[in-house]
Amino acid sequence: MSVLPPLFLQKGKKVQKALLIMQPEGSVSSLQDRPMPRWSLGSSSGLHYGSFANSLASLTPLAAEKPAISPRRAHIAVAVLCYINLLNYMERYTIAGVLSNIQKFFGITDSTTALLQTVFIISFLLLAPLFGYLGDRYNRKYIMIGGLSVWLVTAAGSSLVTESYFWLLVLLRALVGIGEASYSTIAPTIIGDLFTGGERSIVICVFYIFIPVGSGLGYIVGAGCAKLTGDWRWALRVTPILGLVGLVLLVFLCPNPARGAAETHGQGVTEQSSYKEDVKYLLKNKSYVWSSFGVTAMAFLTGALAFWMPTFLSRAQIIQGIRQPCSEESCDLTDSYIFGAVTLVTGILGASFGTGLSRWFRDKVSNADPLICAVGMLGSAPCLFITIFVASHSIPATYVFIFLGELLLSLNWAVLADILLYVVIPTRRATAEALQISVCHLLGDAGSPYLIGTISDAIHKSKDGTHDWSFHSLKYSLLVCPCVGILGGLFFLMTSRYITEDRKAAQQLVEGTVNAPPPQLDPAPEPSMEMNNSNNHH
Repeated sequence: MSVLPPLFLQKGKKVQKALLIMQPEGSVSSLQDRPMPRWSLGSSSGLHYGSFANSLASLTPLAAEKPAISPRRAHIAVAVLCYINLLNYMERYTIAGVLSNIQKFFGITDSTTALLQTVFIISFLLLAPLFGYLGDRYNRKYIMIGGLSVWLVTAAGSSLVTESYFWLLVLLRALVGIGEASYSTIAPTIIGDLFTGGERSIVICVFYIFIPVGSGLGYIVGAGCAKLTGDWRWALRVTPILGLVGLVLLVFLCPNPARGAAETHGQGVTEQSSYKEDVKYLLKNKSYVWSSFGVTAMAFLTGALAFWMPTFLSRAQIIQGIRQPCSEESCDLTDSYIFGAVTLVTGILGASFGTGLSRWFRDKVSNADPLICAVGMLGSAPCLFITIFVASHSIPATYVFIFLGELLLSLNWAVLADILLYVVIPTRRATAEALQISVCHLLGDAGSPYLIGTISDAIHKSKDGTHDWSFHSLKYSLLVCPCVGILGGLFFLMTSRYITEDRKAAQQLVEGTVNAPPPQLDPAPEPSMEMNNSNNHH
């Protein structure tokens, strides 16, 4: 196909401009009779990379178009992704639900126990950039299927480890992180390509509600299975069984939409840029950078609390004389049930309330989203501080402040995901998700459980090993959490300074990609062309 220079035809006093395109057979058709092609964002020109105007370095039409995905199919796909997201977080926190049993079974200290979560998160964050790179360039559905398959096998294998092979349990937990990295990196970008605007905010809210819901169910299901069977290892077998269903649903019901399909009415956009250029683009996006720091603080906080809070509450009741110390492998897991239920309820309420506030204020206050996140982080800090010190006096009051703290933290789940989707262009969202996951886990929940456990062990060694001092050592180590919460709130306040400008830049970039005309070819000095007007001769 060759593009001819524009022809200007004059009839009477009217001048009509038509762009004619030569068909392979020689016929001529108007551009208006053709569907608009997808355009490619490249970075091969000599212009300086990174600014908004120069990011559209080369625009070339793609030969094929993909039809838009129907709303019904899009909603079915979201239901499947939500189901798998639920299982991901159920599996992740099942370990925390039976943590006391695991410690008793293997005879390990707090810091050694925390390795189970740390190695999982480290493998998760190390593989996330790879899956982000692949997710921006290859079929995302196939990548998720492969990752989910690895997750199912290794999660099931974790339940078969015997008493003398704790190192094998640690290794399998690391491999579970590889499987989850593929899904958690790519799934939000698929949702971003299925929906846009207010509808996308709602769908993202529903998707991220399943993080706290899954986390809460992980405690409840884990503790319940351990109690029913008398063996904590059965708790690790539930999610792999349910995951097989999710794998089948993913294969048959989840599409692989064109990148940017929601913003371009199904056409999608592609980008011919290197990974280095993608990273440079993201580092110049100040909203993305500061919000990633905020997410990191939140990951540190939630990771430490999710892992240690049930154990902390159990030790608090021991020193109050409410409960006897755990003397055998089957420990009292009541706190896992209650903490799981609190996490589930606050997750649903917080994510829904956060999304409602975002939709209400977004048109009125352009930087409302990061301000909501800042309020959530800053407000949770005093609640957590009170929780830590009131636990030795009143368990009901402790749960009240846990509820308030988790409710405020849960305001951020869906809002944070929405921020990333609208400040980053579609073809770089998987890379953005991956880098954010890597940073927030590397500096956040990869080390926070282990750090808390190490501080607790260090304090515990300074005195004799009584149950009272076991509680107080963990209490003092948890004081790190509210301090990190305050720091995270400050990061989101910094995000609010840049969010309006960065959102407009990303939106204009996508709109410019779709609406920009195809590049004109410089005409030859005296082009030889023949217009075969087939309509006049046939």
